[in-house]
Parts: sequence; structure tokens; C-alpha cells
Amino acid sequence: MSIQYSKSKTRVILTPGDSVRIAREMLLWSQNDLAKQCGIPQSTLSAIESNRITLGVERAKKLARSLKVHPSVLL
Repeated sequence: MSIQYSKSKTRVILTPGDSVRIAREMLLWSQNDLAKQCGIPQSTLSAIESNRITLGVERAKKLARSLKVHPSVLL
């Protein structure tokens, strides 16, 4: 028996900055709290969340480790 799967629909589009903000807020952390956890300056986190700078793979790894999510969740 062959099961046919249909492709899922995109419900909402999130930027990497949105993903970081949502994951941070789910932990009830401020940007300063996250900065202390991951070693990325708060000003850089603010720029990432507002999409003024790109997240990048290395920053995504650091943030994912601190936020306890897989890096792909943020990218």
C-alpha cells in the first residue's frame, strides 16, 4: 500500500530575526538575558531581530544553543 502525502502549505513567513525574537520571548528572556547567555552583544541581537543585519550560520549556532533549539529553526 502506497501512502500519498500532499505538500504542506506555508501558513506564515518568518524572518530569522522573527524566529530569534519568538524563541527568546518563549523563554521570557530580555535581549540582555540572551546576550549574557550567548555572548552576542545586546545591540547586535537588536539588529538581528529587526532584520538590520543578517543572522549568519555561526551566530545562529550560538543563539540556538542558548535558546535550546536547532539552528534550522532560526534560519
